[in-house]
Amino acid sequence: MIRLFKHYVPHAVLLLGLIDFVLLLAASDLAWTFRAAQIGMDVGPVAERLWPSLGFALTIQTAMIAVGVYRAEALRSMRHAGARLLVAVGLGIIGLAFINFIFGGQTFWRSTLAYSMLLAIVLPMLNRLLVGRLLGAESFRQRVLVLGAGERANRLRLLSESPESGFVIVGFVAMTDAKPVVETAICRRAIDNLTKHVEVLAATEVVLALEERRNALPLADLLRIKTTGVHVNEFASFMERETGRVDLDTVNPSWLIFSDGFSSGRAVSGALKRIFDIAASSLLLLISAPIIALFAVLVKLESAGPAFFRQRRVGLYGEGFDVIKLRSMRADAEANGAQWAQKNDPRVTRLGNFIRKTRIDELPQTWSVLKGEMSFVGPRPERPEFVGELEELLPYYAERHMVKPGITGWAQINYPYGASIEDSRHKLEYDLYYAKNYTPFLDLLILLQTLRVVLWREGAR
Repeated sequence: MIRLFKHYVPHAVLLLGLIDFVLLLAASDLAWTFRAAQIGMDVGPVAERLWPSLGFALTIQTAMIAVGVYRAEALRSMRHAGARLLVAVGLGIIGLAFINFIFGGQTFWRSTLAYSMLLAIVLPMLNRLLVGRLLGAESFRQRVLVLGAGERANRLRLLSESPESGFVIVGFVAMTDAKPVVETAICRRAIDNLTKHVEVLAATEVVLALEERRNALPLADLLRIKTTGVHVNEFASFMERETGRVDLDTVNPSWLIFSDGFSSGRAVSGALKRIFDIAASSLLLLISAPIIALFAVLVKLESAGPAFFRQRRVGLYGEGFDVIKLRSMRADAEANGAQWAQKNDPRVTRLGNFIRKTRIDELPQTWSVLKGEMSFVGPRPERPEFVGELEELLPYYAERHMVKPGITGWAQINYPYGASIEDSRHKLEYDLYYAKNYTPFLDLLILLQTLRVVLWREGAR
């Protein structure tokens, strides 16, 4: 994987995205050329239409990222990729038409956009047909040698077997005399020269997956391997890179302290984030006010009780605040106390089910963003009734409160709605990844991917 603005991007995705961008530029230029020939107009030099072509390519590719064209399932399935690509191009064309309307002029001709739209579907699909097969080949994956044969090594084996894996394991080396969990592991004593073994296997990375490091850490071997240019990694960092989350089963305080992350350069990023929150929340409140008012009336008509409800949540540094949402449950939903949300929760009304799936119930939270209690992006704020219990059961849970809570977040676009302690544990792993690797780039990626969650109703309960 390549680390881009502190976030890990698979080589295959980056390569596919770069080729798509070039093809989108070509689609725009070909459409212009074809339309000019139809009406007998001089095509003109490429430089004169460079900015419209860049605008077209950036807009369409942004829509492609937003709807999940580059996610693992779309990379595996041509049908899945085609369906999401159609939606992306449709949204992109609407966006370009809106830009043309706002700024006036004839930057994007409607007739040219029609041809561009067709080419923007055909060319990326051809890209996936011709290049997609190569992206699944081992030549595009890290070749990993695992030092260890226990439970951690077995977890890496299972992870490598998933279709979206960005690495292939070329071998396991049992570093101790303990009974191996991975039966195919080679005993360290059977290898005369570990550095030579790495070279023979053409491994590009060595991952240390020992269950117990005491008296088992092969420092001399690792040093020699490192000096040959092979990347040496330890289990927790490797898992963070490959899964996009902090693995709570293996992480320890020293790793959190000494690993890269929690940058001190957040003052500027935080100021920019606050400026964006104020501008975006003001605009969104203005645009969504009629929608909120309409559904507030519908909520009142469907069931007895207030249209809105206030709920206490825990925010930045553990401070409490009230969040406002459209009511999606019966008014007596928590007559017996706070409860976890459930799948097919019987307390949710019919209209409530719809506004939860479409996230309309969360629009009033924009007011909390404007006030500075929340941000658009961050860990979801939890209820104080659950926080105390979660802090006792889950290590590092309090650390998620070191960043401002958000309406959407890294956990929300990667994991379903939390409805249990185990769900909270998994979501905490994503929240810690966000807190550790926060950049404006990651915020932008989350905001774009939230559209995918809304369109395909992923994760909502």
